[in-house]
Amino acid sequence: MIKDITIGQYIPGDSFVHRLDPRLKIIISLIYIIDLFIVNNFKGYIFIVVFTLLSILISKIKFRYIYKGLKPILILIIITAILNLFLTRGDTLIFQWKFLTIYKEGVNLAAFMVLRLIFLIIGTSLLTLTTSPIELTDGIENLLNPLKKIGVPSHELAMMMTIALRFIPTLMDETDKIMKAQMARGADFESGNLIHRAKNLIPLLVPLFISSFRRADELAMAMEARCYRGGEGRTRMRKLKLTNIDYIAFVVVIILVALSIWSRMWS
Repeated sequence: MIKDITIGQYIPGDSFVHRLDPRLKIIISLIYIIDLFIVNNFKGYIFIVVFTLLSILISKIKFRYIYKGLKPILILIIITAILNLFLTRGDTLIFQWKFLTIYKEGVNLAAFMVLRLIFLIIGTSLLTLTTSPIELTDGIENLLNPLKKIGVPSHELAMMMTIALRFIPTLMDETDKIMKAQMARGADFESGNLIHRAKNLIPLLVPLFISSFRRADELAMAMEARCYRGGEGRTRMRKLKLTNIDYIAFVVVIILVALSIWSRMWS
């Protein structure tokens, strides 16, 4: 399951989505997330599903990567669905057994929350799968540049966020290696109750923290050896510039938002 986490991974390609400006992809991702909460009926989610499937097909990202990204949050999705299903009260009772009751409103809310979680993960995974860490850094920094006027270090913030995303897969691989090493020494991470499993994670967390700090120190030394001194005075080999395909993608997203608002108003 640890290796199934796809957020932070990048798959090189030359698709329409890969060629989009990273600034635009970040903005589109934010609009997409907002749009997920604008939609409040199943008719609106038809547009979300169509847009998401088309984005995956155009990006030429294999569906197994999308599926792998959803597997780690499967338990969270199930828990969210159960809580909303049984704890939401309404006017239309569907099922009742002792203290357990299910209302139509609870079924709808559970379905909406599950769909939002699923498409939220798909959208964020698609952003990192089609955008290299360097492009992501440049895009975030460029979007944060206006905040420099109030003293916000946009380059440093962008660098930290990108490094954090980039090292998610690395830390997951490191966790998997440590788990296998501890299991070879007799550690058991699967049996027992929840508290017992949490205690068994201590032999895993300590070496993981040590490894993380060691990697951070090695990265800092490598950056210093390459004379990295922050964003002041730095130049770039490739300047970010919006093209026709960027404008087309933005228009498509605006149409998606308009359709979502229409479905909400006329539901």
